[in-house]
Amino acid sequence: MPALQATAQSSNRLLAALPNTVYQRLQPALTLVTLAPLQPLYQVSCPIDYVYFPEEALISLVFQFKDGATMDVGLIGQEGMAGLPVLLGGTSYSHQAMVQIAGKAWRLPAELLLTEFNRGAALHDLLLRYTQAMLAQTAQNSVCNRFHTTEVRLARWLLLTADGLGADTFPLTHEVISIMLGVRRAGITVAAGVLSQAGWVRYYRGRITIVDRAGLEDFACECYEVVRDAFAAV
Repeated sequence: MPALQATAQSSNRLLAALPNTVYQRLQPALTLVTLAPLQPLYQVSCPIDYVYFPEEALISLVFQFKDGATMDVGLIGQEGMAGLPVLLGGTSYSHQAMVQIAGKAWRLPAELLLTEFNRGAALHDLLLRYTQAMLAQTAQNSVCNRFHTTEVRLARWLLLTADGLGADTFPLTHEVISIMLGVRRAGITVAAGVLSQAGWVRYYRGRITIVDRAGLEDFACECYEVVRDAFAAV
């Protein structure tokens, strides 16, 4: 069966924002794949063969410490692409890209993306703006992780997850959240209890639903708005 090809109505906002001429050059090489939970898409300082444009999946950029502890330093959903180091020319990067929530994504050979990027046209400008937004997210996450409580960090993270998926209900366990936020599972259980008791979220059998987005946004730190606005500007 031939591989499915992306359409102009793609849920991925980067693909949807491309001019038709650029899109048509990429389309034959775009392949729809299903990403599995915790699947690594690229490893620390390893060659990146493919980039991924999520349709339904959510991808985390994860830093791992020598003692095995991990922390999420960036989220990639429908607004973006996993594989930015391809464009930056270096081979040394300290994070890995890991699937946080399974789903569909468009896969594109990294070499083809780089060729189109080097044309210096629409894709070049779009991905530079996206890179700026990702840098803003990474910087804001560092500030948030240092100064804000687990409860407000969790609120910020759940809101960004919902934005990246385009849905307010998604599968997530406390164990996965603890890995992504770098917090012990017991701490995540307590923080999730605070959000649930306030009526902002509902947790049932490994699925989280944001039931009061306005309330959750009011509770979350300003870091959520900074990151949201950075991507809206792209």
